[in-house]
Amino acid sequence: MAENKTRATSASVSAFLSGIEDRQQRSDLKKVAAMMRRATGERPRMWGPAIVGYGSYHYRYDSGREGDFMITGYAPRKQAMAIYILPGFGRFGNLMDKLGKFKTGKSCLYVKRLADVDEQVLERLIRDAVKYMREHYDTK
Repeated sequence: MAENKTRATSASVSAFLSGIEDRQQRSDLKKVAAMMRRATGERPRMWGPAIVGYGSYHYRYDSGREGDFMITGYAPRKQAMAIYILPGFGRFGNLMDKLGKFKTGKSCLYVKRLADVDEQVLERLIRDAVKYMREHYDTK
């Protein structure tokens, strides 16, 4: 069975953040990082070459595939910041309605600028998603 390509590494998070050329995105991601640190109580780790993650959980699919992944995290992307809300968004409709301007993927919240969203709502979304992950998965 294939292993996860995205795994925790020992690469420097601060060096990664310092390498983000867009000053506004770098500043925004530092604020998101603080939200995630408060929500998890964890120090950040690099997951692969371009994702910063907090905490970890173990998953096991019915197929037998299993592995470890971050509880929450973020990544700078050219078009927008990707903020990982691992439980998805279905259970957070009330927060999503209040969040502001964004796009979503299955578990990714894409935000162009932090000014486009309500930061308090975003922090609550991150906190609630982390709580859900800890209640439903074997977290470390």
